[in-house]
Amino acid sequence: MNDQLNETRIDPATGLTYRLRPAQAGQGATPCLVLLHGVGSNESGFIDLARQVDPQLNVVLVRGPLALGPDQFAFFQVNFSANGPAINPAQAERARTTLIDFIGQLPQLHGIDPARIWIAGFSQGGIMSAGVALTAPAKVAGFGILSGRILPEVLPLVKADPLLAALPAFVSHGVQDNVLGIHFAHHAKQVLDGFNVPLTYREYQGGHSLNGAMAGDFLGWLGTQLDATRTTAQ
Repeated sequence: MNDQLNETRIDPATGLTYRLRPAQAGQGATPCLVLLHGVGSNESGFIDLARQVDPQLNVVLVRGPLALGPDQFAFFQVNFSANGPAINPAQAERARTTLIDFIGQLPQLHGIDPARIWIAGFSQGGIMSAGVALTAPAKVAGFGILSGRILPEVLPLVKADPLLAALPAFVSHGVQDNVLGIHFAHHAKQVLDGFNVPLTYREYQGGHSLNGAMAGDFLGWLGTQLDATRTTAQ
């Protein structure tokens, strides 16, 4: 099962490159976790984490569509300055809609349960996860922002929807993060509280990284979400 993580696939509809760790064989459609990497990285950085995910889930590792260099990809370009990160909003919006389309293909391509798809990511991957989940809450069962933020550009696209109050979120951040400061996590918490999103919020000693404690807490949160949906899915 894990050996398939060494192979890349291309989604015929969106053109996105991805890797798949299929769920253990079972009856009916199976749940799924979609993981998104940070800027300048690629999907292979999540292989070790994917191997730790509950084998009941498919794990999909998506590569950002923008090539920045050898094995370096992004979902949108960003420049960091004294005034904070400045993004290319057109690229971010295109990536958001492409990811929504990509998620829509997963049930047909891989026998995935459309009601049990979670999306999460590190840094820019967390940014994209939040953008997808908040603007298309019917497409996912929950989302995780791991050392990321919520783009202000996405907020006008978020509509009042009762589904948001049933969309669990996991937000985690290092208090010494010098790339995306802890204030971005505080802002995300404020935004999600305002939308009545059920939130699990964690802070850690450390910088801009997905450390073992953060990964463990996220996997624990995901396991709780999976348990909560299992009875409904049966």
